[in-house]
Amino acid sequence: MRNRKMELKFFTVPEWKKEQEYLRKQHKKGWKFTKVNFVCYHFEKCEPEDVVYQTDYNPEGRAHKEEYVQMFRDCGWEYLQDSFGFSYFRKSASETNPNEEIFCDDASRIEMMKRVFKGRMIPLLSIFFLIILPQISMQSRGDMMFHHIMAGFYIVMFVLYIVAFIMFGVQFWKLTNKKLE
Repeated sequence: MRNRKMELKFFTVPEWKKEQEYLRKQHKKGWKFTKVNFVCYHFEKCEPEDVVYQTDYNPEGRAHKEEYVQMFRDCGWEYLQDSFGFSYFRKSASETNPNEEIFCDDASRIEMMKRVFKGRMIPLLSIFFLIILPQISMQSRGDMMFHHIMAGFYIVMFVLYIVAFIMFGVQFWKLTNKKLE
């Protein structure tokens, strides 16, 4: 029987809860999360257990890594890894309060989303305005088949970027409105 497995999954930034729940379900099935490489989730066989997984986006935490990780250890969280600015933690569900999260309030979650915006969305916006939009214009003026194919490619990229911006914006709006209520 296999002791390790890998699954391909893609979660967008605003889908952190779905990702955390996915990891929790895997652990309940007897597959302990070990690492993620972009969309490749790696697991090891283990005894099925209810384990809570949490993520935090804190690329600045690298400068003070030991203090950052120790802060979570002091609260009982096991540090797993960093991936693309996100830190992964887990804790047995029996050791957590029913709604315990790394972020104790919506203001903290909003601050995380602001860090994501600065670290991820600003570079994406730069690429969008400096590369994708100009390329659509340039490629659509060409008369060769290659230009039409490239224009199509950049139009697809344009749509994907717009969807990503809208998804992030809606999630951020929901969090800020929830905080205001």
